[in-house]
Amino acid sequence: MFQSRSTAGSLPAALALVFASWTLPFGTVHARPAPDATQAGQATQTAPPVPAGAPAVPGVVNGAPDTRADDDTFLLLREAARQDDAARTNALASRLPNYLLASYVDYYRLKPRLRDATAEEIREVLRRHEGSAVADRLRSDWLLEMGRRRDWAGFERELGQLGSNGELQIRCYALLARAGRGEQVAPDARALLLNPDNYGEACAALIAQLYQGGQFSQDDLLWQLRIAGEADATGPARRTASLLGASDTRAAQAVDVPAVAMARGIGSTRAERAIYLVALGRMARTSLKLATVALEKNSPNLSVDERAIGWAGIAHAASIVLSPDAALYWQRANGVPLTSEQLQWKTRIALRRGDWKTVRATIEAMPAWLRADGAWVYWLGRADKHEGKMLEATALFERIAVPHHFYGQLAMEELGRQVAAPPPAQPVSVDELASVSANPSLQRALKFYGLRLRAEGNREWNWALRSMSERQLLAAGELARRNDLLDRMVETSLRTRTELDYAQRFPAPHLDVLHPTAQGLGLDKAWVYGLIRQESRFITDARSGVGASGLMQVMPSTGKWVAAKIGMDNFVHGMLNDLRTNITLGANYMNMVLGNFDGNQILATAAYNAGPSRARTWRGLLEQPMEGAVFVESIPFSETRGYVRNVMANATNYAAVFEQKPQSLKARLGYVQPRERASILP
Repeated sequence: MFQSRSTAGSLPAALALVFASWTLPFGTVHARPAPDATQAGQATQTAPPVPAGAPAVPGVVNGAPDTRADDDTFLLLREAARQDDAARTNALASRLPNYLLASYVDYYRLKPRLRDATAEEIREVLRRHEGSAVADRLRSDWLLEMGRRRDWAGFERELGQLGSNGELQIRCYALLARAGRGEQVAPDARALLLNPDNYGEACAALIAQLYQGGQFSQDDLLWQLRIAGEADATGPARRTASLLGASDTRAAQAVDVPAVAMARGIGSTRAERAIYLVALGRMARTSLKLATVALEKNSPNLSVDERAIGWAGIAHAASIVLSPDAALYWQRANGVPLTSEQLQWKTRIALRRGDWKTVRATIEAMPAWLRADGAWVYWLGRADKHEGKMLEATALFERIAVPHHFYGQLAMEELGRQVAAPPPAQPVSVDELASVSANPSLQRALKFYGLRLRAEGNREWNWALRSMSERQLLAAGELARRNDLLDRMVETSLRTRTELDYAQRFPAPHLDVLHPTAQGLGLDKAWVYGLIRQESRFITDARSGVGASGLMQVMPSTGKWVAAKIGMDNFVHGMLNDLRTNITLGANYMNMVLGNFDGNQILATAAYNAGPSRARTWRGLLEQPMEGAVFVESIPFSETRGYVRNVMANATNYAAVFEQKPQSLKARLGYVQPRERASILP
């Protein structure tokens, strides 16, 4: 099995503030090695090499200051802050008076004392580093602390200074503060309270306050209970049940052990019946038959709306497994509002059936934020086109017609345009590169990457990009390339809207290894690069949480299996991060799954991500050929669905670059056929 993209760290070369003027041609990003950074914590400015035979200089490595001791101290400081050890963080921070990451030294020193620190202490650190990513992070931490203390005066004063949108709990505290002043915030709260997994204390307090203050009705709480059950969020389900005067224990059982909750019966109150319906929906994920029998048995004791909610839960579960009965269950759910997930799955089932009337109705019933998603804009346009409403369809397709994502490419083709590589962007100048190289946030980001702290590096990098012009973004992308941070190069370049540099957006590193491998196997190298771009964003030592490694994110068990199949007798797991081995194993596995699925790239891509057995199951449910885009949209796993979309869109762009002619995503997708050959894969 293979895993999708990881955020594992990689070790970039050190930043040089002034660069020589040179540009690599497309497809040779790694052909010229970046300057060597022999130490992870090397200073950010590259110094000339020390001449052979020169005497050693204390505190200098290869002519640059040796920061290894300070780097080690900083890593210890970071860990002490994570453990809320105030005494240790203070002692360690005192040893780093002139460290490059001084703002983080201040932050880590203060963080364990945030509950006890005075407002003036915190404001002093914020003033010292105002406008930086770490100041925004500190302000977010402080806002959460003031929210917990219900210090609304301080909270609202600092909220206006927050440079980012703020996490969900900060936004819940903001509404809680307004509600405390008597403002009507229920509409804003309903629009915000959509993800129970991330509610925490802030959103739980907001729900309680709005209910107790009369802004939320029992219907609002019942809705929250319903989406908590759908999201497998036990804590929010318990708290909501308590507000309703029902058993929080029974609510937890409905989410975690639905069979036990269902065995207790449906109850006599509306809240108890709502808990039963949560359990019914959860049970349907395990056994559609048991859930269906239970609902039919208890229907006389439920209201019309409650029965429809029960059928919606069953229909949702049936849709996720692509049951042929899903459409029937959705019909039985008519008459009640559906959750966002339910609306999307009802639409997908309608797409699989070619029921364009239902496709239109369910998309139009989606909340505005969801209806604006490119997928549903496209499918609504297709519904318009099916009904002959060409002006309406064209307007919808034009809204999303861009070449860098799946539904944008499909919309382009509906408008008679195909994906083509744009003319090369004007090369980044020395002055442009020098300017972004001097950006303090990018310098901090590169330092973090050198310390193998990729999350912190990405935060600083993204902070720097917020107000950049298109030319500055391209320059930052070039800076990333020269520091062997191809993932940052791609993500940075994707932010441009008028100056499109496909050498940055769709790089083809390691072509000297990949091209002969793909050619020898008869593989489409555009597809291979499309998959690598999605899997690892070209981070050569990427490692996922489940152990997938390298450019092509090969799992150890899969690597061992493929190695045996191709006669690689000396394979050991440690070889997965070797570039050539990783490409060899990954490409051979791609070839095997492609052959196993009759050359269909959709099925092979899904198999690479979710495993061949699942892809076989999804294909086995087909009774007739299905349009590729519909098949992709109805892949049951959200991760795999997004993965296949991205890989296929990537491959179309890579083909446009490699072949230097317009490409059709629709032609690449084709139709998925129901027939399946005997399996050769585990």
